[in-house]
Amino acid sequence: MSILITRPGILSTVQDHGRFGHQRLGINPNGVMDRAAMRLINCLLSNDENEGVIEMHFPAAEILFEKPAVFALGGANFDAELNGMSINNWQVHFAAEGSMLSFRRPSIGSRIYFSVRGGFDIAPWLCSRSTNMAASIGGLDGRPLIAGDRIRMLDCHISEALIGLRLSRRMIPQYGPSAMVRFIPGGEFEQLSDESKLRLKSSKFTISKHSDRMGYRLIGQPLHLMEPVELLSSAVSFGTLQLLPNNELIVLMADHQTTGGYPRIGNVASVDLPLIAQLGAGDHLSFVKIDSAESEQLVMEHDNNIRWLKAGVRLRMPT
Repeated sequence: MSILITRPGILSTVQDHGRFGHQRLGINPNGVMDRAAMRLINCLLSNDENEGVIEMHFPAAEILFEKPAVFALGGANFDAELNGMSINNWQVHFAAEGSMLSFRRPSIGSRIYFSVRGGFDIAPWLCSRSTNMAASIGGLDGRPLIAGDRIRMLDCHISEALIGLRLSRRMIPQYGPSAMVRFIPGGEFEQLSDESKLRLKSSKFTISKHSDRMGYRLIGQPLHLMEPVELLSSAVSFGTLQLLPNNELIVLMADHQTTGGYPRIGNVASVDLPLIAQLGAGDHLSFVKIDSAESEQLVMEHDNNIRWLKAGVRLRMPT
C-alpha cells in the first residue's frame, strides 16, 4: 500500500500546514508554501484539510503507484500525465496498480502538490509531518525525497463517489508571473520616509534568484527609514516584510527563522501568501496596504469557502 519515488525531482518534500507552538524554542514552523493548494486538494479528497502532501518543484518527482489509489493535484500546473495521458489539477483521479505519474513541463506556478485519499503514513514530529531540513527531522527522515523512497498510504479504500470531482473554477487561485498582494503595516512601517512609503505602495518588485523557502528577496527601488534604528530581535512569521541593511525587502516564507532584528515593514495578508508562493525568480510582486480588520474579513471569507467545499464533497460521499 505505497507509492514509489522512481525519480525524485528537485526538492520534493513531505509537508502539511506546519509545526506551531514551538517558536519560543527556536523551532521554525515549516509546512507548505501554498496553504490554499494543500487545503483545497485535501478537501476534494475528503481528507482532513491539513493532511500531509508532497510539495514538488520542476523537474518534479516521478511516482509509481504500487497499489490502486485516489489522488489529486493542486498548485502549479506542470502538465501532469498519468500513464502518458494528460490529467488536470484540481480534480480527483484514480490510479490503478502500476500506474505512473509524471510531469512534462512547467506551465504556470512554481510548486505543485500531490495528495492521496486518506493521506500518507508519515510519523509526526511535534504534531506535524512537515519536513524540517535544517534539523533533519520530520517528513521522511527530515530530507527531500530520493529515488527508491516508498511512502505508505494510510487508506487504500477506493471511494468511487470522489473520482472525477472537480474544484469550482471560482475557488481556484489565480496564479501568474505577477501578483498584487495585500499587506498590513508592521511595527516599523511608520518609520519609513514618506517617499519610501509611496514607493512601497506604487512600485513593482522582482523576485531575486537568491530566494528560497526561507524568504524571497525583492529587487526594486530602495526603501529608507527616516533615521537609523536599532531593534531587539522579535518574533516573525510567514509573510513578514523586513527591510534589510542594503535597503531591499525580504518576504519571509514557510521555512523562516523564528525571530529577526530587521525593521518589520508589514505582514502579507495570509490569503495572499499562496500567490507569492507560486512566484519564481524574475517574477513580479506589488503591494496594497490594508488594515487588520480587512485582513480578518478576507480570512473569514476564505474559510467559509473551504467549509462549503467540504460540505459539498461530503454530500457526494456514499452513505
